Amino acid sequence: MIRLPEHAVSASLSPTAAPSSDAVALVAEDMRQVDAVIRRRLASNVALIDQIANYIISAGGKRIRPMLVLLFSGALGFAGRERFELAATVEFIHTATLLHDDVVDESALRRGRRTANSLFGNAASVLVGDFVYSRAFQMMVSAGRMRILEVLADATNVIAEGEVLQLMNMHDPDLSVDDYLRVIRFKTAKLFEASARLGAVLAEADAATEEACAAYGRSLGTAFQLVDDLLDYEGATEQLGKNVGDDLREGKPTLPLLIAMERGTAAQRSLVRGAIEHGEVARLADVVQIVRETGALAATREAARAEADKACRTLELLPPTIHRAALLDLSIRSVERSS
Repeated sequence: MIRLPEHAVSASLSPTAAPSSDAVALVAEDMRQVDAVIRRRLASNVALIDQIANYIISAGGKRIRPMLVLLFSGALGFAGRERFELAATVEFIHTATLLHDDVVDESALRRGRRTANSLFGNAASVLVGDFVYSRAFQMMVSAGRMRILEVLADATNVIAEGEVLQLMNMHDPDLSVDDYLRVIRFKTAKLFEASARLGAVLAEADAATEEACAAYGRSLGTAFQLVDDLLDYEGATEQLGKNVGDDLREGKPTLPLLIAMERGTAAQRSLVRGAIEHGEVARLADVVQIVRETGALAATREAARAEADKACRTLELLPPTIHRAALLDLSIRSVERSS
């Protein structure tokens, strides 16, 4: 039986405990500085690298990972320019994973535009992804701090393990929830965790504070991916910026499907199992109806809410600043979003 976690937001950290702050607005000026670093660091004498790297970066995105570097730096009182370089670094790592992911997943649409691999070909996308990865490591070295290298080298290694685990789990309707969550924590939450941890490292915070920041990122990243997974059955292509049903086409056994199989009738279980095993996107409408009827979408969002609440509780070690309020706000918005 799938057991969804209990949750409750600590009263001292509820949204009414401090002025709510929009994280995006709070770090808007800092993000302009990060964007300037991104543009400068993407420069290459190889025209195709410039073309593809700028294509995917210019598509935008939520930029939550670099925001976490900035927000935790601010929450812990660090205002050095190194935070812009490291925020850009984590965005580069994320960008490289997207270039590689879209090749592996054979995706055609991301952030409302054609994927780089569909425009420029798989080989070019993989190689430019390698360039972006290696540029990120050059940037880590320039920071001149071994702890930063340790955090980001560990994160990139774990992300790669997560990618392989996900590949191994494709088309497996018998995947356990624990194994599904392991993929999320490796593939998605690890870079959230590293981004949050970097703010503490820059501020030279003590070990307990650093771990609390990392725990926030880990829980937020897990919540974020859970919502992404449910939106593949609840959202619309225009809102999501990617094709609805891509997870099903790729045979990914995500939490909405695992819950639907546990709660559904024998006929419903059989249909969902077959859709996972064969990537039957033609049955998407039927699968969507089943995940709705079984309450799987609501249960998945509740699981995401539990993770977001865990993230909120980790902030108790931080001083009650506007940056902490923004981090609280960010955790709430990550669950209630529709895109």
